[in-house]
Amino acid sequence: MALRKRLLAVLLILIALGAAGAWVALRRHQAQPRQLTLYGNVDLRQVQLAFDAVGRIRELPVQEGQRVRKGDVVARLDDARLRDALQRAQAALRARREVLARLRAGSRPQEIAQARASLQAAQAALDNARTLWTRQRGLVESGFLPRQSLDNATEALRSARAGRERAAQALSLTLQGPRKEDVAAAAAEVSADEAAVALARRQLDDATLRAPEDAVVENRILEVGDMASPQSPVLTLALRDPLWVRAYVPERELGRIAPGMHADILSDSYPGQVFAGWIGFISPTAEFTPRQVQTSELRTELVYRMRVYACAGADRLRLGMPVTVTVPLHDNPAGAASDACRR
Repeated sequence: MALRKRLLAVLLILIALGAAGAWVALRRHQAQPRQLTLYGNVDLRQVQLAFDAVGRIRELPVQEGQRVRKGDVVARLDDARLRDALQRAQAALRARREVLARLRAGSRPQEIAQARASLQAAQAALDNARTLWTRQRGLVESGFLPRQSLDNATEALRSARAGRERAAQALSLTLQGPRKEDVAAAAAEVSADEAAVALARRQLDDATLRAPEDAVVENRILEVGDMASPQSPVLTLALRDPLWVRAYVPERELGRIAPGMHADILSDSYPGQVFAGWIGFISPTAEFTPRQVQTSELRTELVYRMRVYACAGADRLRLGMPVTVTVPLHDNPAGAASDACRR
């Protein structure tokens, strides 16, 4: 009988311990929040567009708030001088190419024939000078002419020989054509002029300002007639993609979230509407809670900056708009973001 009472007491104790453990586990499960609520502001990238040239603005076809697509023209300069510079560079290039073509083609048949004729004329002059010298020498030796006549004939013969040699060398140069160094120099000059044309064309293209990405015109800084320069932005564009929320997560919550998890974005401007998003970045560096973040905890608490990217279709959210971010902590794996954005 005593043994039975002891076993019954032990059984009751075990049942009581099990019930107590189940009650504690249930309370813990109920105490854990099912979602993480954060507060932040909408953020996006901005681009300040400026001309890579100096000139007067001729066209500014976009207005503030207008949406532009990548490659759309948003401003133009007065490009008359740039077009003239391009035409001048193109004309100089054509002239250089003609010179190079002439050098590479070599001597024309008419030039060779002219050089041969010059050599023949020089040879005839030499033969005539030699005959005259022979006659003058005979007359001088016979005493019919003074010595000066022979000296004059000798100088004429020497001059005729030099003329004949000059004509022969001219014919040789004509047959060989231009020097390789001259052709290489002309080719280098053509390359330099091609680079000048490319530069002039690029400067002309720089007189047209285009949108680098799909964006919204946020601010027209300059107007038509203003002088533009690389140091003076003309427009400010707000890029439509990506758009994210800058929020801050307390250190104690880091172990419950991860990049790629689905998140919901709510704004007072759109009551009852939920914008899908996903956690894209969690800063590796802690910082104190920024002053613009309103929380119920101590403001000296360490937090980590986080980006929650909005899925496509959330372009109604505006820069700086305060929003609330909720991150489900159950059934929300790191890969759930892609499924959420497809919904």
